[in-house]
Amino acid sequence: MVTVTITFILYLMLMLAIGIVAYRRTSDLSDYVLGGRNLGPIPSALSAGASDMSGWLLMGLPGYAMAAGFGSFWLAAGLLIGTWLNWLLVAQRLRVYSQRADDALTLPAFFEKRFEDHSHSLRVISAIFVLVFFLFYTSSGLVAGGKLFETVFGFDYSIAVIIGAIAIISYTLFGGFLAVSWTDVVQGLLMVGALIMVPLFAMGEIGGLSGIFSAMEAKNPELLNMFTDADGKDITLIGTLSLLGWGLGYFGQPHILARFKGIKSKDHVPAARRIAVLWSAVSMAGACLIGMAAIGYLPEGLGDTETVFMVLVDALFHPVIAGILLAAILAAVMSTADSQLLVSSSALAEDFYKALFNQNASQEQLIRVGRIAVVVIALIATALAMDKDSKVLTLVSYAWAGFGAAFGPALILSLYWKRMTKMGALAGILTGGITVVVWKQLAGGWFDVYEIIPGVLFAFIAIVVASLLTPPPSTTIQARFDEVDAEIKS
Repeated sequence: MVTVTITFILYLMLMLAIGIVAYRRTSDLSDYVLGGRNLGPIPSALSAGASDMSGWLLMGLPGYAMAAGFGSFWLAAGLLIGTWLNWLLVAQRLRVYSQRADDALTLPAFFEKRFEDHSHSLRVISAIFVLVFFLFYTSSGLVAGGKLFETVFGFDYSIAVIIGAIAIISYTLFGGFLAVSWTDVVQGLLMVGALIMVPLFAMGEIGGLSGIFSAMEAKNPELLNMFTDADGKDITLIGTLSLLGWGLGYFGQPHILARFKGIKSKDHVPAARRIAVLWSAVSMAGACLIGMAAIGYLPEGLGDTETVFMVLVDALFHPVIAGILLAAILAAVMSTADSQLLVSSSALAEDFYKALFNQNASQEQLIRVGRIAVVVIALIATALAMDKDSKVLTLVSYAWAGFGAAFGPALILSLYWKRMTKMGALAGILTGGITVVVWKQLAGGWFDVYEIIPGVLFAFIAIVVASLLTPPPSTTIQARFDEVDAEIKS
């Protein structure tokens, strides 16, 4: 236990040191929010992946794979396809367009400047959705951190959550986007290393892949069937679509999209895309294998399957190695929660404070407001995370659907459809976000489908209908769209 504790302390000190170095390179809001748009392909790709996956990659997905067996690959496949399509369809255009749209730093600011919305309605409504859904998303990371410190050190759950929150706030507060991105590179490598080592060692103990198959068949043959659930019932169309539908969420995640805006050049995107897709494929395959290997290694099962990674690490490795591997969970939690806090704070500073209250705010004032916002938002998320019975995957799925439906259709059409109008964007954002909130409360029949699917569908319809019912965009807006299109094709 002492060895594991020392490993954790050294890891936290390293992350804080990176934050302090980045603090010295943060001079304005562009540096704080997007790192001065100067990230290379490797940090962009690893930062996007690490901030995307969060604690659910090492807790939620292995736990789901332990319960669902081969059925978990539907979820992993949807996410991998979504990762690839997001880098392919959105990254280059958003990098170019966000800079041409008066150097828009945040997603709400991009919508406002893309459609020349002088009323600020697009920006403020978008920022509200950012804050609401990120409270749930950030709290999911703190729940994961709480379970980690509770399981490994025996801390009281509430104290464990508070410790994790303090660690995340500290270096996000100092360094902003640079600290977040640089630490994400370290954390992304640590995560993928852990997701390769743990299943390999576990499989070695139970006889490799054949041992996994034998254990799954002995426990429940249905776990080997991708088309049935653990009870032997056929996975319905609704169930399959719900798992694959996770991939739709990528197009609207502000903390991932920020990496696209922060990359040094559109020409760096293809290399970053290959790195990001490879990282995601290896990581998710490893996470699924951990859950399935645990079926053979832990035949008695677990009360909380989301602790499976921690239990295996503790059982399989020397305390020094175990400490490093368990730090990967903390890495996963921190790499996402810090990104979410940063995006939320920039929404408050740039999209509320500057847009509504102080349009002439200095860079120093905006950074100060952003850092205050980090603390406030983290405190609220910490309060939400205090429910010990919270499930990481459940919290993530709700926030993921909210962002995907509210922003995904609006962003894609704003990048590809010149006829789209301000009212179309507003209708799409409101329709997508509200649909997710309402659909989540319903049950039975098609209401059991993952709420992101109807949210995205209705948002696309709302954007097209509202845009065609309103006058076309101004010639200035259309000319800028043509310029971006020409630059992308050049």
